[in-house]
Amino acid sequence: MKTLKTRILALALLAGLAASAFAGVKVGEAFPDLAGFKLEGNLPDLKGKVVIVDFWASWCGPCKESFPAMNELQKQYAGQGLVILAVNVDENASDKDAFLKENAASFAVVRDAKQKLVDTVEIGTMPSSFVIDREGKVRFAHAGFHGEASKKEYIKQIESLLAK
Repeated sequence: MKTLKTRILALALLAGLAASAFAGVKVGEAFPDLAGFKLEGNLPDLKGKVVIVDFWASWCGPCKESFPAMNELQKQYAGQGLVILAVNVDENASDKDAFLKENAASFAVVRDAKQKLVDTVEIGTMPSSFVIDREGKVRFAHAGFHGEASKKEYIKQIESLLAK
């Protein structure tokens, strides 16, 4: 019984942390229009697509772990309408470039050099990502990357949105 209570308490704590990690944009709300943030790099066409916007930094260990999973998701679902957009938050472009030399990305990467998008969305954890439906609304939010468990969650969420 004590173990169940401990698990419930831990889950409640994690739910609270996840909610506070995304204070700026909530599930069910429209994701901000990226064109207004002067992001460095080329924005892909997102209109009518299921989109994962993934915030990352070169110094983030879990971010490095997430890149192979994002590459796999992009490869598997791009033909069905998925676009992955990785938003780098490094202060120096050279840090981003060095990371990408070691961790190739098959998906679009831009840099939020002025931290305007990060401030608007209010990112509290690296990496953090939003899964957005074809109408531009946030349907799921992820704080952190937890290996295979996160990848399975992404697959379930992507497939549910692509089926609509």
